[in-house]
Amino acid sequence: MNFDANSLVASLIIGCVGMALFIYGKRQSRTPHMAGGVLLMAYPYFVSDVLLMSGIAVLLVGGLWLAVRLGA
Repeated sequence: MNFDANSLVASLIIGCVGMALFIYGKRQSRTPHMAGGVLLMAYPYFVSDVLLMSGIAVLLVGGLWLAVRLGA
């Protein structure tokens, strides 16, 4: 596991966005938002590369946007 400052800051920011999505999804009873929030909070534990971590976050948020846009 890599404990450099960039990786820790990126995982903190991504985890905070995930927690905000989860809380929003729980209050609004929106399953896609809760699932996206859990995924955003969980995957930084397994990925230590900052660019890969950021890319996965962009893909997850884009997938969430697409799912909501399509009516999920």
